[in-house]
Amino acid sequence: MAKTKYSSNQITENIIIEKVHVIRGTKVMLDKDLAEMYGTEVKVLNQAVKRKHQRFPVDFMFQLTDAEWNSLKSQIVTSKNMGRGGARKLPYAFTEQGVAMLSSVLNSDTAIEVNIQIIRVFTKMNNYFMTIRTFGTK
Repeated sequence: MAKTKYSSNQITENIIIEKVHVIRGTKVMLDKDLAEMYGTEVKVLNQAVKRKHQRFPVDFMFQLTDAEWNSLKSQIVTSKNMGRGGARKLPYAFTEQGVAMLSSVLNSDTAIEVNIQIIRVFTKMNNYFMTIRTFGTK
């Protein structure tokens, strides 16, 4: 099992929000961040997804391009393992629907609990942006 900085009850709304990025005009979370919060390894998360790939169409999950990954790395503080010895493949990005679908392929209580928290944050973010749009147009 991967080392995780958090237990499921330590994952706050702010921690989740910090891990949400906008790529291709869509709010997404990266496989490495999700795996860390779920307390698993990235390769285990991605293997579970690959076994059930039909549940993850392109609007649920996509792999970043080199340009997207380089741009994102320049905007965020990346861990030390991103250099030598780090990930050799481009990360996968999961949309809100993809994150929701992860609960059907991951079989741990922690993953389910964290998934519920993440979906609640996505819902709050969506409601917030809808409020801005509604009041911002008047």
